[in-house]
Amino acid sequence: MARPTPQSAARARGAELVQQALSEGYSFVDDYLRFHGFSHVAGVDEAGRGACCGPITIASCILPDHGVPELAGLNDSKKLTPKRRERLFGAITEHAVAYEIVHIPAAEIDQRGIQYANINGMYRVVAGLGVEPDVVLTDAVHLPELACEHAPLVKGDALSPAISAASILAKVSRDRLMVEMAEKYPGYGLAGHKGYGTAKHMAAVRLHGACPEHRYTYSNVATAHAEWASTQPREEGHPGQ
Repeated sequence: MARPTPQSAARARGAELVQQALSEGYSFVDDYLRFHGFSHVAGVDEAGRGACCGPITIASCILPDHGVPELAGLNDSKKLTPKRRERLFGAITEHAVAYEIVHIPAAEIDQRGIQYANINGMYRVVAGLGVEPDVVLTDAVHLPELACEHAPLVKGDALSPAISAASILAKVSRDRLMVEMAEKYPGYGLAGHKGYGTAKHMAAVRLHGACPEHRYTYSNVATAHAEWASTQPREEGHPGQ
């Protein structure tokens, strides 16, 4: 029988404490982990995984172990108004012990796949924190190569302020990037739908062809772009600019 590695034992302990926190009725597992000696609780989350244009953005965050009034009301970024997200983004970046944000571009997603891009990005943001976390919490994503304690947490953005903060950092950063991208590639409505595959977005791809920031391996983009290309003279059948 194989002996457990130090990494697997650490992950088991972190996961066990998370389950204990939930069973004992803690609203936020971060508090329980700190009570058991984990000062630096890092949360990790992403934005843009389900989009078909633009990057997937991953963020990590370690919040202070004391209460900060400006950070009250942390929740899943998708459940907050844009104005509230922006306000919390500023508070998080001001008060966090450490945070890191990375954008994995569409070209890399097409080359390596969205799952690889997501996992690799999560490892990168943990490594880039500059402060070694005592435990890393993810929103139900397993990171088996982490050396520190780790626990995937289902619906983690509602149970961990650190994950919620990472979710806000990722979404606000990506939304800002998509607004900038809309100015570079007008006609797709990127500032509104943020690269997700809405009916209007796909209609724009059929009209203009996909832009260099689209994920060409995604079936909806490939189909819409092929429809556009079929209407173009052969020598002009290239990605829309």
